[in-house]
Amino acid sequence: MEVILGLLAILGAAGGAGALVINNLYYICQPSEVLIFAGSARPLDDHRTAGYRLVKGGSSIRLPLLERAYRMDLTNMIIELRVTNAYSKGGIPLKVEGVANIKIAGTEPTIHNAIERLLGKTRKEIEKIAQETLEGNLRGVLASLTPEQINEDKIAFAKSLLEEAEDDLEKLGLVLDNLQIQNISDDVRYLDSIGRKQRAELVRDARIAEARAKAQSVIRTAENDQSTSIKRIASQVEMTRAESNRRIQDAKTIRAALVAEAEAEIGSEVARTQADVAVQTERIKQVEQQLQADVVAPAEAQCKRAIAEAKGKASEIIEDGRAQAMGTKRLAESWKAAGPAAREIFLLQKLEPLLKTMVSTVPNVRIQNLTSIDTTNGNTAGKMASFLEQLRASTGVDVAGVVRNFGSGDRTEAQELSPANPSKLPDTPILSAAAPVAQKVPGTKTTTAKEAVTPINALYAEVQAFLENLSQGKPSSAVAERAIEQHINFNPKLKKQLQRLKELGGTEAVRAVFDHPSIHVPVGMIEVWIAK
Repeated sequence: MEVILGLLAILGAAGGAGALVINNLYYICQPSEVLIFAGSARPLDDHRTAGYRLVKGGSSIRLPLLERAYRMDLTNMIIELRVTNAYSKGGIPLKVEGVANIKIAGTEPTIHNAIERLLGKTRKEIEKIAQETLEGNLRGVLASLTPEQINEDKIAFAKSLLEEAEDDLEKLGLVLDNLQIQNISDDVRYLDSIGRKQRAELVRDARIAEARAKAQSVIRTAENDQSTSIKRIASQVEMTRAESNRRIQDAKTIRAALVAEAEAEIGSEVARTQADVAVQTERIKQVEQQLQADVVAPAEAQCKRAIAEAKGKASEIIEDGRAQAMGTKRLAESWKAAGPAAREIFLLQKLEPLLKTMVSTVPNVRIQNLTSIDTTNGNTAGKMASFLEQLRASTGVDVAGVVRNFGSGDRTEAQELSPANPSKLPDTPILSAAAPVAQKVPGTKTTTAKEAVTPINALYAEVQAFLENLSQGKPSSAVAERAIEQHINFNPKLKKQLQRLKELGGTEAVRAVFDHPSIHVPVGMIEVWIAK
C-alpha cells in the first residue's frame, strides 16, 4: 500500500513538473508572428553569428535559464501619409495625401534588421517610424517631378515613391506592400489652372471634332445626293433611250408594212396587166376565128385582105411581144445592175403612168388643199408611200384602191369610195341619231338633216376603205393599232371629223365607224388617239 502511494506521488509530481514545463517553456508561434529565443548563438547565411534563434509558424521549447522568448507581430499596418508645403520641381508647393500598407519583414535577412532595430518597440512607435520615413521619401520624390507629372500619372508617381522608399524601409526591416496617392492639391491653385487649361483644351478639341464630324456628315450627304442624282439621271437616260428605240422599231415596222403594201399593189397591177395581155391575145384569136367563119363566103380579095390585115396585126402583136420580152429582159438586167436601188428606180418609173391612170379614173375630183412632199430626205419607196398616204389624206382619194379597181374594170366601187360619192352609212341607230344633229363637219357644209348624212357617209367610207386596205396585209393586232394611230395623227382633217362625230354620237358612233370584220381595235384606244 505504501508502495502504491509512493508511485502515485511520483506520478503526480512528474505530471505537475510536465505541466509547469509546458506552460512556461513550450511556445507555439502563429503564422502572423515570429518567435525570437535570445541567448543561444547560431551562425547566419552571411557568415555572421547571431545571439538568437527564430521560429516562424511552428513551436519550440525555451531552454530554461539559457534563453528568453520574444514575440514580434508580422500583421499589416496602415499608415496615413499627409505632406504639406512639399515643393515640387519648379518650386510649386504641393499637398499630397495617401495611404501606405507596411509590415515587418518575415524573411531573412531583412528580418534581422527588424529584430535589431524594432524589437521591444510598440506598434505605435513602429508606425511612427515608418510614417516619418515615407513622408521624407515622398518629399524627395516630389522635388524631382513637376506638378503636371504628379497629377497626370499618379501610378508612375506611386511607383517612383515605392522605389525610393524600398531601400530605407528594408534597412529598418519593414516591407511596403502598396502605396495609394489619394489627393494632390496646392494652395496657389496651380493644379486648378492646369485643369482649367485642360478642360478648355478638351472643350476646344470637342468642338473641333464636332465641327469636323458635321463637315464630314455634310460632305457625305452631298456625295450621297450626288450619287443619287447621277443614278436618277442615268435611269432617265436609259428610259429615254429605250423609248427612242421603241419608237424607231415602231417606225421601221410601219415603214415595212407600208412598203410591203405598195409592193403588193404594184405586183398585183403587174400581174393584172399580164393577165390582160393574155385575155387580149385570146380575144384576137377569137376574132380571127370569127372572121374566118364569116368571111369565107365573101370574095377572095376580101379574104386575102382580111388575111393580110390579120397577119399585119399578128406581126405587130409579135413584134410588141418581142419588144416587151426584150424590154423585160433589159429591165431584169438593169434591175440586177442597179442593185439595192432597183426597186426605188422601178417605182419612180411607174409613178407617172400610175398618176395618169389615177387622174383619168377620177375626173370630177375637186382639190381644195395641196400638200407639198419633202423629196430631199428618205428613200424613194418611203417618199412614194408618204405621197400616196398624204394624197389620200388631203383629197380623200384612195390611189391604191383606184388602181386596183381600174385593173379589174370595176370603177363603180372607186367612185363609191371617193368623197364625191361616199358609201352609205350602216343602219346604226347611233349614226342615224347623230346625223340629224350635225350642223357642220370640217370640209363639208350642211344645212338640213338629210344633207347632214353626207359627210358622215364620206367619213364612214374613208375609214372603211382604210381598214379594208389594211386587212389585205393580214397584220397583227399591234401592227394594225399602230397603223390606225399613225393614220389618225397624220390626217388632221380626219381627226377633226372623228372628234366632231364623237361629240355628236358618242362612243357608239365611233365604234360603228371603225366596225370591221377583220380589224378589231378597242374603241377606248381610238378615243385616246382622237383626243390627242
